Amino acid sequence: MSDTILAIDIGSTKICAIIAEISSMQEVLIQGHGIAKSQGVKKGVINNIELASKAIKKAITDAKRISGSNITSATVSISNSYAKSLNSTGIVNIPNKDISIKGIKRVMQTALYNANVPNEYEVIHVLPYNFRVDNQDYVEDPFGMNASRMEVDVNIIMTQKSNLSNLKKAVRSAGIEIDGIVLSGYASSIATIDDNDEKELGVGIIDLGGQTSNLVIHTGNSIRYNDFLGVGSNHITNDLSIALHTPLQIAEKVKLHYGNLVESSNEIIELPIIGDEENRNSVSLEIVHSVIFSRVEETLMILEKSLKKSNLKDKIGAGIILTGGMTKLKGIRELAQAIFSGMPVRVGYPKKINGLFSELKDPSFSTVAGLLLYKAGKHTQYEIDFQQELLHSKTVQEESLVDIKIGTSTHDKREVPSESKPSENKGKSNIPESNNTILFDRLPELGNDTQNKFKKLANWARQLF
Repeated sequence: MSDTILAIDIGSTKICAIIAEISSMQEVLIQGHGIAKSQGVKKGVINNIELASKAIKKAITDAKRISGSNITSATVSISNSYAKSLNSTGIVNIPNKDISIKGIKRVMQTALYNANVPNEYEVIHVLPYNFRVDNQDYVEDPFGMNASRMEVDVNIIMTQKSNLSNLKKAVRSAGIEIDGIVLSGYASSIATIDDNDEKELGVGIIDLGGQTSNLVIHTGNSIRYNDFLGVGSNHITNDLSIALHTPLQIAEKVKLHYGNLVESSNEIIELPIIGDEENRNSVSLEIVHSVIFSRVEETLMILEKSLKKSNLKDKIGAGIILTGGMTKLKGIRELAQAIFSGMPVRVGYPKKINGLFSELKDPSFSTVAGLLLYKAGKHTQYEIDFQQELLHSKTVQEESLVDIKIGTSTHDKREVPSESKPSENKGKSNIPESNNTILFDRLPELGNDTQNKFKKLANWARQLF
């Protein structure tokens, strides 16, 4: 059975909405898309909710018209601009010696509990990058392993509550509820990283957008570091407009047509002058080359310093992936190769997705493609999302009666077959019960086996008294 999803990338220059279907085999098939010019968003931050909502609604309406769907919930991107991250560690004992999903969730929640999250921030991702089982380090997947102790190192990504609240208001004003929030740099990494070699060796992903640039470093099982720079390709357009005394629209066309970071030319071009409709200004393409080169070089050098600051440079053996709209500039890979000395560099395009329209097969749409793949299960295994749910791909057996809590302690994590009687532990705990807890008033819903109802009643009475 397929599931319809809506992904919305809220960028500083454009807003893209894509409606797709996810099959039971987790395959994505795009049904429709809509693209609108971004309004009310500056450097990744919403500064006018009404304008942003109108732009979001336009993109969604176009996508709905093409797909024929009337979906009302979406997974949206959130900018790295106000995102911060911190590392934390969780440690738990494994009473029954076999690691279950509940045990993994417990160690993840312990790591989150141990973190010092500021009051003005809200957690959107808890990403495990290293599991330790007893004395074994860098365990890729602890599920089902036999152990007495488990540890996890996590990268906690959080954003300012005010920024998140404004995003929610803008999306809801467009008639859409939010069912998922993903950091834009994280989404871009999902769409561009090779699932084999690059994940194994470690890689850095740089998303060069219209008004912002993001750096994300993926090592181990997940991303370990993220940083933000409020500079993008629009700044090149502004620089050209000032240097050439020409309107912004003309500067944008010059950038797209003559932008070349490898070769310069002495050719002269005639450009309109700001505020002067009669005269033209003669400009050498050498000046155009110099302006563009200076801005891109400065941007990449700042990001290279950020990479050094992460202390993870020696852990990214696969090098750097460049994605985003600025990668359309000819020669940007070669320039990045020179700045990130000794590291391989490639331009990253979105992974192949069924039904991907031609205009979406572009590095500037990596984030929205990553949102689709995130919903299709390409997220980090055992991640805790913004709704505090553990995301995993494991098939878990139906919860056994040991999970029925009638005044029992949640510390009792023993797993027994469903036909076993409930635990006789009557201790109480201040720990809030998990979402998987089956309450007493739900006992009749567990099954339709009326033949054993007296036996169940006897077991329940034995536990109470």
